Amino acid sequence: MKKFLKVFKLILTVLFFIYTTLLLSFMFLSPKENRFNFASNLQGVYLSQTVFNVLTFQFPNYSDAYFEQSVPFNKRGEFARGFELLNIAVELDPSLHLGYRGYMKLRFLRDYKNALIDFNRLDSLTSNFVDAPWGEDIDFLRGECYFGIKDYSKAIICLERSIENNTEDWVDLNTFVYLGLCEYELGNYEKSVSEHNRALKQSVNTPEAHFGLAQAYLKLNNIDKAKEHILNSELNIGYKRNDPYKEFQNELYLSEIHQFKQELMRENEK
Repeated sequence: MKKFLKVFKLILTVLFFIYTTLLLSFMFLSPKENRFNFASNLQGVYLSQTVFNVLTFQFPNYSDAYFEQSVPFNKRGEFARGFELLNIAVELDPSLHLGYRGYMKLRFLRDYKNALIDFNRLDSLTSNFVDAPWGEDIDFLRGECYFGIKDYSKAIICLERSIENNTEDWVDLNTFVYLGLCEYELGNYEKSVSEHNRALKQSVNTPEAHFGLAQAYLKLNNIDKAKEHILNSELNIGYKRNDPYKEFQNELYLSEIHQFKQELMRENEK
């Protein structure tokens, strides 16, 4: 029995040595692209971060490694560490990573002014084509930034430029929703109705557009139309714009719809 245990321990030791040798060889000696893909697929776990630490130690100018390492921190809301890494990636390759940093500042930090700085700098570096940071048209994102700082006139300019970039049939329908919101804030209620209807032309199930129409029609003293659209907004709330990681500026909630319905009831009683 003792002999068996000694042999068993020896086998375990050899296997552990082989495993450790292979792991260290992979972490330090295999092609950096292989290690990058491995760590990316295990995003956020300790081993993934360890591999990225090795990569950035061996290749201090490898911007993609800093960028990918930052992503899980930002997803978890650990923005101090996430942006520390992301800022290095931007410094090493601004044209590649500025868009994502601007997107993060806009959608996660609500840092609209600094998001604009990143988007404008990116645009100046890539003058030959229209950028799409994280898959969204840059002028749409700039429009959201201006909406966030309540500069509605500049937001309208950017949003209309986004329509030119993509054509009316292919632009994000939220472009029209934001245009409607901007016109509403500027007191242009008829124009607000027109813009929200452009959103409904793309999808009749857009609750944000119905809600915007209800608000604008109330200002125009068209109570019947306001009722019609607030009911459609409630009916289609399941189609609202949402994301599990963040809240949008114009995100619509059922409580807002119910509150507005009460306001309509009061107006109807006058």
